[in-house]
Amino acid sequence: MFFKNIKIIGIVSFSLFIAYFSIQLFVPSYKGKEAIEIEIPEGATFREAMEILKANNLIRDKNIFLLIGRISGVDKRIRAGFYRFWGNITPYQVYKHFKEGRIVEFEIVVNEGDSLWEIREKMTAKKLISTTDFDSLVYDKNLLFSFNIDAPSLEGYLYPDTYKFPKGMKAKAIFKIMVDRLRKEYTEEILKKMEEIGWTENQILTLASIIEREAVINKEKPIISAVYHNRLKLGMPLQADPTTIYGIKTYRDKIYRKDYQNKSPYNTYVIKGLPPGPISSPSISSIEATLKPAKVPFLYFVSRNDGTHIFSKTLKEHILAIRNIRKSQEREEG
Repeated sequence: MFFKNIKIIGIVSFSLFIAYFSIQLFVPSYKGKEAIEIEIPEGATFREAMEILKANNLIRDKNIFLLIGRISGVDKRIRAGFYRFWGNITPYQVYKHFKEGRIVEFEIVVNEGDSLWEIREKMTAKKLISTTDFDSLVYDKNLLFSFNIDAPSLEGYLYPDTYKFPKGMKAKAIFKIMVDRLRKEYTEEILKKMEEIGWTENQILTLASIIEREAVINKEKPIISAVYHNRLKLGMPLQADPTTIYGIKTYRDKIYRKDYQNKSPYNTYVIKGLPPGPISSPSISSIEATLKPAKVPFLYFVSRNDGTHIFSKTLKEHILAIRNIRKSQEREEG
C-alpha cells in the first residue's frame, strides 16, 4: 500500500509538473493589442535577458527558461538587439525568437551609382541614422583614417548591395560593414591590376564612379573607360556630365547648360584630371573597366538616348554624331 501511494504521488507530481511546464510555455503571457519591443543590450548574459523578458511580462518563470537555455545551448549564443512581439504571444514563441536570433532588422538597398545623397535618404528613412550624424560621419577624418581611406569622404566606398542592419546598430559599424564589403570584392586579379596601373584606391574608385554614372550597359564600360584614360594621357579635361552636379543636385535631377559652369572641385568641365574623390558607389564591373580599358582610340562619346553611345576619335566626328542624333530625334518627334 505504501509503495502504491508513493507511485500515485509520483504520477500526480509529474502530471502537475507537466501541467505547470505547459502553462509556462504555451499559455500566452502577453496579450497586448499593440506590438511590444524590447532591447537586449550588447554583452548581456542570458540570465539578464530573461530578467528583461520577465520585467516585460513576456515570460512568467525565468528559471524554466534558464534551464531550457542551458540544455539547448541558447544561453551561449544569445543575439543582442531589438526583439519585437505582438498579439497573444506565448513564452515558447518568445524562446523561438531568441533561439533563431530574430532581431528587428532594416533592409537597405544601395544601388550601383548611388551617391551619399541617395544612401543618406535610405538610411534616414529607416531611422538607422540621423541626417546630422550621417553628414558628419561620412566626412570624419578620424573615421576615414580608421578605415584606411585616403579620400575626402566615404563616397564611393559604400559598396552597392542589399544589407540587413539590426535596429540600434552604431553608424560606424554600419559603414565599416559596407566598406569591408567593397574590399572583399577585390579579387587577386583586381589587386594585381591596381598595383600595375600605379593608381591609388581612391583614384581607381573615382574614375570607376564616373564610368558607373555614364554607362548604362556593361559592355560599354571598358570603352568609356578608354575615352577617359585617353583624355588623361593627353591632358584633356574629362568633361564627364555627372561630375557637374555632384554635391549640388541628386542624379535624379536634370543637368542644364548652366551646370557645366559650376565652380566645384568635382566638375571636370572646369578642372583637369580626376576629381578629389568618387561621385557615386561603383560596381565591380566599373572598377574592372577602370583597370582594363578597351584598346580603342576614342576621345568622345554621345548618348543615343537608348542606353548606348556613339564613340568618336575626333571632335569633328563627335559634332557630326551629335547632329545626326538630333536630326533623328526631330524626325521621331515630327
